[in-house]
Amino acid sequence: MKKILFIINPVSGVGKQKNIEKRIEKYLDTTKFSYEIKYTKEAKHAIDISSDSADKFDIVVAVGGDGSVNEVCKGLINSNSALAIIPTGSGNGLARYLNIPLKIDKAIKLINKTTIKKIDTAEINNEKFVNVAGIGFDAHVSRIFSNYGKRGPLPYVKIAAEEFPKYRAQNYQITIDGNTLNRKAFLISFANSSQFGNNAYISPDAKIDDGLIDVCIFKNFPIVESPFLAVMLFDKRLDKSKYMEIVKGKEITITHENPIIAHIDGEPVSFGKEVNVKINPQSLNVIVSDKGFNMDPFFVKRFKKIIK
Repeated sequence: MKKILFIINPVSGVGKQKNIEKRIEKYLDTTKFSYEIKYTKEAKHAIDISSDSADKFDIVVAVGGDGSVNEVCKGLINSNSALAIIPTGSGNGLARYLNIPLKIDKAIKLINKTTIKKIDTAEINNEKFVNVAGIGFDAHVSRIFSNYGKRGPLPYVKIAAEEFPKYRAQNYQITIDGNTLNRKAFLISFANSSQFGNNAYISPDAKIDDGLIDVCIFKNFPIVESPFLAVMLFDKRLDKSKYMEIVKGKEITITHENPIIAHIDGEPVSFGKEVNVKINPQSLNVIVSDKGFNMDPFFVKRFKKIIK
């Protein structure tokens, strides 16, 4: 029998993880798996648990939001253990990209199928991440959101709307695989997969197993363009905007005149005046849908019909 460890963040996201133990008992195929459950007690506790569990369990399951998934991933990179996700957060960016169901029972049933693929991971100033990291406006909003108290997409949108008129684009020097660019950017995202979460696609063509990071340089834009750019963000067309420049690379250095505020899979961090990003190809085993990566969810298809 394969051994599974469930790492549960009891306070993540929107509270969907309540009664998770009963659901695991009901839906996990215990003829195939034996399992253990551990709860995190504080920030970054999941890193310690997953690091101690790597290669001791066949599958380590992150039950939580993007921050929890990122912490669990950090302990499993370059190990033989596979990551599985039961998404209970507000954004669930990596889970959506991997086409993992957002309903707990269906996510557990997907684990029963055990379809495993290797994906890339990345790191920013030696801090590992799997989905998307960035600097600029989204990092600014993430820092405020982390102290806001309420979770979910609506509070995030509220903060973004309030901060948008006050935020100013910044000048950055960007070096990608030896080629240097000077840009004034509203935000710069380092996309290993295609979306932030909630089906907001920062780099629609990004692939999580191609050995490259999509450096998304979003330039300053007039406020009147905001509604149209929002539609493009959710309609997987933001890469077609004249305000977006995307360059793929393996090693990236960003310098700025002031200390840099960043986010890693939505969690705010602070760095010095230089940020270094690099890709770690094929470094993490993950359980994915047998339908493949980055499939269009139903409501995105419906959204496309509405805006046409």
